[in-house]
Amino acid sequence: MLIRVGYDIVFEHPAPTPLVVMLYLHPSRRPSIRQGDYLRVEPAVRVSEYIDGYGNRCGRLLAPAGQIRFLNDAVVEDSGLMDYQNFSAQQNEIHDLPDSVLTFLVASRYCEVDLMMNLAWELFGGTPTGWGRVQAICDFVHRHLQFDYLQARKTRTAFEAYQEKVGVCRDFTHLAVTLCRCMNIPARYCTGYLGDIGVPPVPDPMDFSAWFEAYLGGIWYTFDARHNTPRIGRLLMAYGHDAADVALMTSFGPSRLEKFMVWTDEVGDEALVPLAAE
Repeated sequence: MLIRVGYDIVFEHPAPTPLVVMLYLHPSRRPSIRQGDYLRVEPAVRVSEYIDGYGNRCGRLLAPAGQIRFLNDAVVEDSGLMDYQNFSAQQNEIHDLPDSVLTFLVASRYCEVDLMMNLAWELFGGTPTGWGRVQAICDFVHRHLQFDYLQARKTRTAFEAYQEKVGVCRDFTHLAVTLCRCMNIPARYCTGYLGDIGVPPVPDPMDFSAWFEAYLGGIWYTFDARHNTPRIGRLLMAYGHDAADVALMTSFGPSRLEKFMVWTDEVGDEALVPLAAE
C-alpha cells in the first residue's frame, strides 16, 4: 500500500524568532519512504537537523519577521495491515523494566500521574493485568470523553480532560497514558499521520493524529483511545512523554497560526512522480 502524506502550514511572527520543528516522519519509517519527506520553507532559510533524546528528527531555524510557510509531500509504503494486537501480552514487573523505559512511568507536563493515582487504582485495580488492563483503560477513556474538534485547547491536561469529559485525540491520549502510568504500565505519547483508510471518512478537517504505545512483555504496542479499534496506515512522526515533547513547532517568541492543511491518502503507483504542494 502507498500512502501520500504532507502538509501546508503558515505561521506569522512579529519579529525574527528561533523555532524548533518536528515536521518529519520518524527515522524508523525511513526505509519505507518511496518519495519525498522533505521540508520546504518559504522564504528559504537554513534548517539544521538533529535527533532528540527520543530518537525524533527535528529541525532548527530562525524564522524571519512576517509569514513563514512549511510544506512537505511524501509517499510512504505501508504494509496495509491493521495495528498489531497481542491479547496475551503481559505486564512487566517494575524491577524487570529496562532503564530506558522507566521514564515513561513518571508524571509529565500533561500527564499528572500523582494527581490521578488513587482514581486509577479504584477504576482498574480489579482488571486483568497486561493487555486486558490497557484495553480496559482505552475503553474507559473512549466512553468518558466526547470528541469535539471545536473544543480543542492546547493547555488541557489529562486530569482536566477527565473533569471536562471532552477533548480531541491528544486529550484521549494524555488521559490514557496517565492512567496506564498510574497502573505501572509504561506508556509513551505518539503523533503522526492517520487517514481514513479502511474506514468511512469523517467530516472533520484532516489533522495530525495522536495515539500511544504501551510497553508489555518487552514490546511497545500501539493503542488508540480515541478510535478504540485497530487502524490501517498509522505513520509515526515522533514520540515522547506527552504532547510537549512532540510539538510540531516550538516557537521561542510570539507566533500565530495562519494556515493549516494536512493530507494522508491511499494512492496508487501513479503518485510516484515529482510532487509539489501548492
